[in-house]
Amino acid sequence: MAEIRIAKVEKGQTKIRNVPIAVTPEGFWCCPAPVMFQKTHKAQNPLNKPKSSPPTPKNPVPKLQVVEVEKKPSVTPSRSQRVPDDNRKLGSETPVVSASLISVSTPRPKIEMPRKVTIEFGEPGSSDLKVVLHGKQGFTVKLSVHKSVLVEHSSFFGDKFTEHQPDLRCLELDDCDDVEIYVETVGLMYCKDIKQRLIKQSVARVLRILKVAEQLRFNLCMQSCLEYLEAVPWVGEEEEEKVVSSVSRLHGEGIGIAPVLKRVSSVISNPPKDTISHVLELVLKSNEEKGRREMKNIVLKLLRENNNLSSSSSSTDICNESIYSSCRSCLDSLLFQFRNAAEPDFSDQPVNVKEPVVKQLALESDNLTWLLDILADRQAADEFAIMWASQQELASLHTRLPIVSRHHVSCISARMFVGIGRGELLPSKDTRHMLLQTWLQPLINDYSWLQHGCRSFDRKAVEEGIGRTILTLPLEDQQSILLTWLGCFLKTGDSCPNLQRAFEVWWRRSFIRPHMEQSNLDQPDNSAT
Repeated sequence: MAEIRIAKVEKGQTKIRNVPIAVTPEGFWCCPAPVMFQKTHKAQNPLNKPKSSPPTPKNPVPKLQVVEVEKKPSVTPSRSQRVPDDNRKLGSETPVVSASLISVSTPRPKIEMPRKVTIEFGEPGSSDLKVVLHGKQGFTVKLSVHKSVLVEHSSFFGDKFTEHQPDLRCLELDDCDDVEIYVETVGLMYCKDIKQRLIKQSVARVLRILKVAEQLRFNLCMQSCLEYLEAVPWVGEEEEEKVVSSVSRLHGEGIGIAPVLKRVSSVISNPPKDTISHVLELVLKSNEEKGRREMKNIVLKLLRENNNLSSSSSSTDICNESIYSSCRSCLDSLLFQFRNAAEPDFSDQPVNVKEPVVKQLALESDNLTWLLDILADRQAADEFAIMWASQQELASLHTRLPIVSRHHVSCISARMFVGIGRGELLPSKDTRHMLLQTWLQPLINDYSWLQHGCRSFDRKAVEEGIGRTILTLPLEDQQSILLTWLGCFLKTGDSCPNLQRAFEVWWRRSFIRPHMEQSNLDQPDNSAT
């Protein structure tokens, strides 16, 4: 809080600038526009800067009358600063030449002393107290106010009048951080409905008023500011953080900050499991393609942020449980639809019977791919790998469906191999081997369709992921899988994943590396000889 002192304002110390006063319906002044303070501050010349005389306009524009009283330095003017009579006469005849002669004869520019600007508010005739605010930027604001109004609304002023003599006529507040807002806050003490006055203000300005009101212990104003902040929208995260930090530090009896903070905090510290499950269910069950796609991206991003900020293992476990619960539900639904589509008479069914089944197959496959993305980001997809590797029935039904319906399932397998190749999930050796045994051949069968019919399919990433997954197995398993792949590749060419790099690594491991190790053992130890 600014320091307060009792003093008499001496004449001749400051520049006095009278500005227009806007009278409120309550019969008191209101604060001028913020630009008034800014213009006044910019009008001051900086230290050690020569003052240049502006050209005199032919038709001057009428302006407000400004009365200035500047403090004169005690230094005696130098002789170069005095203009002789001859020069005065010459100046009267040829003013242009005279000005140049004076500037040449001056050895150094005149040093302007820092000036203060005083702005007066209120009606001195009816007031019984002057409050003088000294700002840090050279402003001095003199307020003609009424002691009873200040004491009624501000316990800060009430304490000062109690401590000092009751007939006090002038108070000075030094080093005010925000003179403009001090003026406005004191003016709000004369308003009947403060909240109505704040409606057209910005959030940033109301926060400034709230800060000064707290310093003056103007509780009615503080409460009105809080009611405003509780109702007005906050634009952007930066503004939200400013509001929350400003409101959280408030102290005082009867100041209700809870309604404002309820917007960003809940009584429950962690979102309940049912809420997360409900959000996932709404996204997974949606049939509207555009809204579903956008919400999948948003939920994935928010869960990723939550995972980066979460420090509680219990909240992470709750979220993972909800995701795996959705995975099992989608997997059961996918298997059910596969069984229906694999029936011998399914192809003879009318379109209105087959189309919902095919759409549901694509929907559940897409759901599982999305859930796998979430789990991979959270480094919790190992259990999903076990679930997918154990779907032998689903893999056996795969060949009984047309490729246009079944290729969505191969996208899940492709995403799984990409995740293993990138190290996003680390399933056990048996799980990796089971994944390749169960799902590599169905993926090869659908590979041509995936390349040409699936826009999101990344052939390079998938082939690299499959190859790296194979190379994590024991050498004998690598040989078995790669020789099977070689037979397919030689028959179908580009319709099969290109695993040549993995094949080369296996070849070197099998045929070149043993000879290199043996030759190293057969070489004599040069250091020993």
